[in-house]
Amino acid sequence: MRLHLYPGSRGRMTGVIEISREKFEELVAEALDTIPPELTKVMDNVVLVVVDDPPEPDLLGLYTGIPLTERGEWYAGVLPDRIEIYRKPICSICETEEQVIEEVQITVIHEIAHHFGIDDDRLHELGW
Repeated sequence: MRLHLYPGSRGRMTGVIEISREKFEELVAEALDTIPPELTKVMDNVVLVVVDDPPEPDLLGLYTGIPLTERGEWYAGVLPDRIEIYRKPICSICETEEQVIEEVQITVIHEIAHHFGIDDDRLHELGW
């Protein structure tokens, strides 16, 4: 399980913008559209969903599953990996729709990176 926390948020709300679930799902779909096709082609057995509330505070996204880099010949008949993007926490740290768009994109990329086996330390090294 890999998660994306908002750095320094510690439960504080820095902004708050209300985005409908439908609009938020569109933003997530648009963020997915920015992933290069050569990467989306190799994504395997993974579902991405929008969820309103996270299972713990300060969580913006969560990857649960077996990263592609850890799968072997034994990998068959397994339930899909799951990427959850949390609407309310993302909206709570943003003051504008543009900020929501940016945070959704960062969170989607971050969680997809976990699907590819990239851990938080490496993501931070890469500036994510």
